[in-house]
Amino acid sequence: MRLQRTLALLLTLMIMLGSPVPLASTQAIAQEAGTAAEMPPMPRPRPTDRAPTEAPPATPTEATEAIAEMVSTPQSVTLTASIVPDGPPIPDGLVWRVFDTTPDASGELALVAKSDQGTAQVELPPGEYMVHVAYGRAQASEALSVVPGGNTLAVVLDAGALRLNSAITGDIPIPPALLKFDILSGPDESSRQVVAEGLLPNDIVTLNSGTYHVISYFGTVNAVVRADLRVEPGQLTDATLYHHASQVSFKLVSEEGGEAIADVEWTVKTSDGTTVFTDLGAFPATVLAEGDYLVLAKQGDKVFNREFQVQSGAAREVEVLTSIY
Repeated sequence: MRLQRTLALLLTLMIMLGSPVPLASTQAIAQEAGTAAEMPPMPRPRPTDRAPTEAPPATPTEATEAIAEMVSTPQSVTLTASIVPDGPPIPDGLVWRVFDTTPDASGELALVAKSDQGTAQVELPPGEYMVHVAYGRAQASEALSVVPGGNTLAVVLDAGALRLNSAITGDIPIPPALLKFDILSGPDESSRQVVAEGLLPNDIVTLNSGTYHVISYFGTVNAVVRADLRVEPGQLTDATLYHHASQVSFKLVSEEGGEAIADVEWTVKTSDGTTVFTDLGAFPATVLAEGDYLVLAKQGDKVFNREFQVQSGAAREVEVLTSIY
């Protein structure tokens, strides 16, 4: 092998110097090269026992980590509400509720934030939410998309207010303790729902703008008045409903203007025989709508009765005489 390498180096040097190369030398080198080509190949190097070094796992870049942290970090959200578009924010009296838009296992939307501030500040992770705000009995709901960098939501309640009172026809005042009001939604009787009930006279009720069905109860028997009222946004609607009724009291006497007899069972029936009032005592009182009635006064085994008529007006007293029956 050394001889072959030596001859090859000499040929290369002669060629570089421009000297003629003897043909015999070239043939000798070729013969030696052929002999070398017939030699068996050199064995491969033995593999080492070391395991190949694995590349370290890729780690997120600082930018990726920052984005991931921003996506999961709660963001500041400011919530405000006004009565009408472009109106001033409502300063207080609001109740805010924020719900997740994905139902939980029970099918309900989970409450994720609540505030009773006029201008509410809540912290929410980026995502989709439903915001509900109530102002008295006025309410509104709006979708909210929270994104990194701060968020605001301004809700327009489109609300007004209603103040109710009642009187007897002729502007005769009614004692407030004898009045109650219910408010139902819409003029369509088939789809009405109770919005508020048991309201006292002169209570101010905040409502979404629209038409409402109002019921006034004078006493607890049959003096009832109904009306459809319109609530305008940003306005207080005052309404007085008029009753065709009167307060009526009863007493059983042995003579006109006499002392009331105690321990009397009272029953009042309408002209068609429907019982509308019962009581026990010497001097019961109630409120009755206009109409014709029959009163029965039972003392012991005796029953005394009298027909009477109710007309709108001031309170009146009905005497039942024992001497007539």
